[in-house]
Amino acid sequence: MRFQPTQPFVPAPGLANEHAQTIYASLVRPTHAPTARRERRELPDGDFVDVDTFDGPRGAPHVVALHGLEGSSRAGYVTAILRGAAERGWGATALNFRSCSGEPNRLARSYHSGDIHDALLVLNEVRARVTGPLFAVGFSLGANVLCRLLEEQGESAPVDAAASISAPYDLDACCRKLDGPGAFHRLYRERFLRTLKGKAREKLRRFPGAFDGRAMEAARSIRAFDDAVTAPLHGFRDATHYYAEASSGPRLHAIRRPTLLLSAADDPMLEAPVIPPSASDNPLLSVVLTERGGHVGFVAGRAHRPHFWAEAQVLEFFAARLR
Repeated sequence: MRFQPTQPFVPAPGLANEHAQTIYASLVRPTHAPTARRERRELPDGDFVDVDTFDGPRGAPHVVALHGLEGSSRAGYVTAILRGAAERGWGATALNFRSCSGEPNRLARSYHSGDIHDALLVLNEVRARVTGPLFAVGFSLGANVLCRLLEEQGESAPVDAAASISAPYDLDACCRKLDGPGAFHRLYRERFLRTLKGKAREKLRRFPGAFDGRAMEAARSIRAFDDAVTAPLHGFRDATHYYAEASSGPRLHAIRRPTLLLSAADDPMLEAPVIPPSASDNPLLSVVLTERGGHVGFVAGRAHRPHFWAEAQVLEFFAARLR
């Protein structure tokens, strides 16, 4: 049965606008999390990723969360999942992609929207040690990574169910939107580029010649940064090649696990259609497209007492798999 939300999404009064939803959520989401242990996972190529994890009772479900571009396990949407899992008596693990845990990764390469291998290693490790159902949720970039993982793994995917929140299913279209005109898009773009360029400068200090530093400094768009840095560091010809290879949208038919695709039609970082229409052809996909909600926003309740609807619905979706 395809999932139906347990309650409709109603934006908090005064926060109906897509930019208000996106920005308010990023500023006011609580970031406190249940007590977790920081663990390091050594990777086959000599690099590492850090995870924050805690266990539930034997046989309890376990949720793995993947953050968005330049996020971390401390992102408010991730900690909401960790708190919700703990409240239900479940275990949870939050993956920090390479370079996102507060410590630079060891290699010149980092992470990108289509890199599934680190997430797969973590999921396989968690699958091997927990005795209950394993769920996974990704947000934005992490949602695209999760969908690409599910597509590539098919029947071998190590999770029992998954959720994708505000995924950029078409990376080329996403960059067109982010690189477009307007004060808010400039704000989003510059926020991402600030941290991406900071990390890139550190990479060049440690790995001279890894990419064209002048082109990186000159980049004023996400596409230009991906052309200068992301593509050469990760084996792509250019940004166009990277977007084509890493986008999950064209391959959603290959997912073989019950998966919730949740997005807002007014997402300011995505072009319409924000969820590919072909997603409805896969009976394992539950498509929930709200009229409002912004990008990883979905702020309901009241501004002074917000309720974060998407994270709550993700947990309801997973709970429904247990019945």
